[in-house]
Amino acid sequence: MTDLTLLGPWVRRFLLEYLIGERNLSTNTRASYRDMLVLLLPYAAAYLRKPVDRLAVADLLPEVVRKFLTHLEQDRCCSVATRNQRLGGLHALARFIGESSPEHVDWCAQIRLIPFKKTTHPCITYLDKPEMDALLVAPDRRTSLGQRDYALLLFLYNSGARATEAANTRIADIDWHAQSVLFIGKGNKQRTCPLWATTVDQLYRIAAQRGPEQRVFLNRNGQPITRFGIHTLVERYALRAAAQMPSLSTKRVSPHVIRHTAATHLLRAGVDINTIRAWLGHVSINTTNIYAETDLETKARALATCAPNTGSHKTTPWRNQPSTMEFLRKL
Repeated sequence: MTDLTLLGPWVRRFLLEYLIGERNLSTNTRASYRDMLVLLLPYAAAYLRKPVDRLAVADLLPEVVRKFLTHLEQDRCCSVATRNQRLGGLHALARFIGESSPEHVDWCAQIRLIPFKKTTHPCITYLDKPEMDALLVAPDRRTSLGQRDYALLLFLYNSGARATEAANTRIADIDWHAQSVLFIGKGNKQRTCPLWATTVDQLYRIAAQRGPEQRVFLNRNGQPITRFGIHTLVERYALRAAAQMPSLSTKRVSPHVIRHTAATHLLRAGVDINTIRAWLGHVSINTTNIYAETDLETKARALATCAPNTGSHKTTPWRNQPSTMEFLRKL
């Protein structure tokens, strides 16, 4: 019979049943929770001088958890954001145990009372149009590898795909006639994004001769490229493009920065925020609103629209200005 006072059985159920079966979390999120436990359990075992497999739920006292969080910041030199991420995983574990085991409700409440640290939210990094153009011309398209790299960079910019989504895209996910791509995003949520004719043409060049279940983007060995491979590729071309566009050297360019760039350029083109939310696969509109808050060009254009007329003729009331009303409806 399983001893439910021990932590081990709960950890196993948390990782294998709760995160996958009940929450349907993405692979990366599950890996983050697993990594938190990989760090926490040995630390707690050493602190309490007990074998890992003999740790009890009650052993994870708030004091032990707080010392673990301090260890992350001071000894492992983790940022506050990383510290909060690890604590978020521990809160999820405590909630799962508390909901499944009434005798641990009090312990669950104590763990979930451990607060997150306040931290400043860094501004979103994105590329201006000339910077994105410089990145796109960096690959040598005279080679097959350069054609693949150009197609991948163009695909990331066109679709706003996450690195994992781009890596997992199959040829069958491309609708060549409708010029669109189907993504399976976080939580297995599906969304379809339109593609430019140029993007479809580049994808056809590199993938048309392969089977529908094969991945679109392969590495130099003919194996599916990984999200880490995509990160490395983007960073390499950003470094190369910086020779022609020095402003790129001041930005840390990654696949997610290209995703931010796609969203920002859509916003500047006048696309409404809800469409961008669906385009990117955000669950909450609050996540997408970040782009509206950080894009200075859009703010300046809105300010110019609402600017008072300093001329001698009578100013039209703002309620009667269609452009102003359209802007307000999009907020």
